Parts: sequence; structure tokens; C-alpha cells
Amino acid sequence: MNVKARYAAIVVVLAVLIGAAGSYIGMQYFGVGKESPTERLANASQGAENFGSLSEEEQKEFIENMAGSTNLKKVEQAYGVIKDNALKDVDQQKLVEGAIQGMLDTLEDPYSVYMDKETMDQFSQTIESSFQGIGAEVSMVNDKVTIVAPIKGSPAEEAGLKPNDQILQVDGESLEGLDLYEAVLKIRGEKGSEVTLKVDRPGASEPLSIDIVRDDIPLETVYTDTKTINGKKAGVIEITSFSEKTAEDFKKALKKFENDGMDGLVIDVRGNPGGLFADVQEILKQFIPKDQPIVQVEDSNGEVSRYFSDIESKKDYPITVLMNEGSASASEILAATMHEAGGYELVGTKSFGKGTVQQTIPMGDGSTIKLTLFKWLTPEGNWIHEKGVKPTVKVKQPDYFYTNPVEIKEPLTFDSNGEKIKSIQELLKGLGYTPGRTDGYFSEKTKAAVEKFQSDHQLNVTGKVDAETAGKMEELIVKKIRDEENDRQMQKALEVLFQ
Repeated sequence: MNVKARYAAIVVVLAVLIGAAGSYIGMQYFGVGKESPTERLANASQGAENFGSLSEEEQKEFIENMAGSTNLKKVEQAYGVIKDNALKDVDQQKLVEGAIQGMLDTLEDPYSVYMDKETMDQFSQTIESSFQGIGAEVSMVNDKVTIVAPIKGSPAEEAGLKPNDQILQVDGESLEGLDLYEAVLKIRGEKGSEVTLKVDRPGASEPLSIDIVRDDIPLETVYTDTKTINGKKAGVIEITSFSEKTAEDFKKALKKFENDGMDGLVIDVRGNPGGLFADVQEILKQFIPKDQPIVQVEDSNGEVSRYFSDIESKKDYPITVLMNEGSASASEILAATMHEAGGYELVGTKSFGKGTVQQTIPMGDGSTIKLTLFKWLTPEGNWIHEKGVKPTVKVKQPDYFYTNPVEIKEPLTFDSNGEKIKSIQELLKGLGYTPGRTDGYFSEKTKAAVEKFQSDHQLNVTGKVDAETAGKMEELIVKKIRDEENDRQMQKALEVLFQ
């Protein structure tokens, strides 16, 4: 049987990923294909049975045929020399996998990686399921495992992980030299187990130690709320990621708001790390008229495919989109398209900046290569990779939203200085106290503010910041951050909506 002829355009697919990192800590999205950009993405939800239905021998023949036209004599020669002559015992499987990983490393693409069978088995959960872990999506940035965004309501969010945090150690073990999936497997774990992450945070003078208790992470992705401003009613739909049921749930929420007679809509994709290409398309098709593309996809040959809706006109109510530095990939598609093709305002801060699409290719033995195959482009043809999407209305949250947790080993005292004291001063200021200077010097005014805080919260009044005092400040700041009245970005989005 000629496996190559029969299956040259068919590769197993679970789902096309256009998420920022390609890896939830606890879950993985997958997708592969060999057709044109349009065919590969359009057929992404089909074909899993095609490759999987082949016998093991047929799968092996297929893989060999795919590589048969390439001159691999040098690689074969190196393999033989090492296997036959190396002083140390040689694990032949590791030699092969090392060669594959080495080829991928030359691409200098953090999103193109090799997963051996064991790793793949641990990432084989389907996209509609829940999973266990800390609940954050990560990427490899400058060889560092970097948080793209914690999932809404997850242990990672509760513990205070933020976009752009870099994970240096897991339970005291360095992640240096590990690829993304090896690192993720160390961070993942069963519900109820605890993991300690050493995190390097931009703006912090030294790494932070963050304890997180792993839990079940359900993939509910659509949340709704209603806001009233100046007598007008706005529907708010928050999308936390794009998974298998996101578009369906979004349509239901939108229809209910429209039936209830809302005056405007806010779509909130802050902290949304991305997800399925098909779902963001389906959502955009409800808003963008058919005369403009909703997104474009370019392959390695420069061939561009454009995707369109079939609606005649825009909605008859105003819309704004909320975004921030944790909005990545599929959520960046939504934001860019709503502005460029829909003319809607984008409120918040610049997005993450991921403009590539990965798909996974099985190697016939349970292992998989995840390879970057496409660029996605905005309706106007812009590539936002490593640039991000800029808001049309820039709004930052209050400074205390960006404060760092303070790890106290020895109490912070008057006439000392440092980044920890600067963080304490920001916490005090955010809680309504007046620390005077906020440059990290522990002044008399800072001491007085600490004493007032301790007195107000029934703590031992010492004017020194110990672990108990710092912990209470952080607890109150988290509560304040979660108070919707302090969400400047949402307030501005509503203001822009009805201006």
C-alpha cells in the first residue's frame, strides 16, 4: 500500500492552537496539518481517525516516506559514530530524540518543540476537559518559562502570579536548560499538592517565593455581567480563553443581552492567553461585515488566506473591547479585528504580542513535534508578533494593582532602604495611608503610616514591617483590587461606550 500517496495531506489533529504559549500548566492544546493555510485550519477539527487508523507499520512507513526525500546521510553517520564508539553507554532512543530537539532548537522559535511519548501522554487531555494544576498559561521567552496569564479564579491568580513573571525554580529545582514542556511537567501536579515557585518579576529587586496549592481547573471561559451608567445598560462579556465551547457560550450570552435590550456591549479579553482559532473566528463573524476579512493567515511560502463573515452590516449598538498585557494571540486577533475592521475602540494597555500559529505533527511512535507553521495577520495585513496590539484609549490600573508581594525574613525598619520598602510604601498608599516618600527609603512618615496601619488593624504597633503586617497589607490590597469600583479600565470602557 502506498501510504505516502494516500495520506500525504492528512495528519492527526486534535485542535488548532493559536494560544499565546501553547501550554497551560496542566493542559495542552494541539493541532496539525499539511494542506494549504485555509484547508489546514478549516479541517482542523477533522481527520484524527485518518492517521490513527493506520497500523503501526503503516504509520512508520508514512513517517519514513515524509523524510525520504531529504539527505540525512550526515545525521545517520553521526548517529553511527556515536552509537558505536562513545565511551559512555548510549541510549539510542535519546540520540534520536536529541537530534530532533537539536533541529528544532536551530529555529530559535520558543513555540516549536519536541515532545517524547511520555510527555505527550501527559498532555493528551482533550480541550473540553478540566485539568489539575496551578492554572496559568506559559511561554518560553528568552529561554525563561514566562507567565502569559493566570486563568480566572485559578490557584495561580489567587497566589498573585502576573503576566511576564518568569519562573526560575520549582520546589528549589532550577528550570534552566529545560524546554517548555519539561518545565511544565514539574509545575503541574495533583489537586491538593503544594508547589513553591521562585519567580523573577519585572520591577522586583530580587526573586519572589510563591506557594501555590494545585487544584482542578475547569475550562469555563465566558462570564457575563450588566453595568448601568447614566441610565444606559451595558452588557459585559468576559472571555478568559478560547476553547471548544467558547463561541457557543458567547453566542448564548450575546443573544440574551440583545433580547433584554442592552444599549451597548463591552467585550473583556484582559488576561486572555488565547486558544482555538475556530472559536475566535466564530465570535468575530457576528460583528464584522463580509466586505472585510476578520483575519489573515500566511504560510511559510508567503501564501495568504483570508477569512470572512457572511453578515451584511454591523450591530446597531456601540461596542468597546477591554485588553491588557495578558491578552495574547487569539484575544489579540479579536481586539485587532474589532478595531481595524469594525472601527471599535480598544481600552486598556498594550497586548502580549504573539502572531504565530502552531500545529502538532505525530512521529508515529507516540511522540510529537509542535511546529510553528503560520503567521496570523490583522485585517489590514499587520503582523503584531513581539509588538502587541496598542489600545486606542490607553488606561492603566491604579499603581497598587502592580505592587509585588513582599517576602519578609527580617522586619523592615526606620532608616533602611530597598525594593521591599518601596513595595510596602506603594501598598500603604494604595490602602489610603500617607507613607511620604515612595522611593524605598524608610522615612519617619513611612514609620508613622505603618504604625497607623497596625493600630487600625489590631496589630502590634511597632512601626516595623514584619511578616504579619506585610501579609495583612497584601490581603487588603487583593480585596481592593477585586472591588469592581476600583477597575479604572472597565469604568473607562463604559464611559467610551456611551460618549
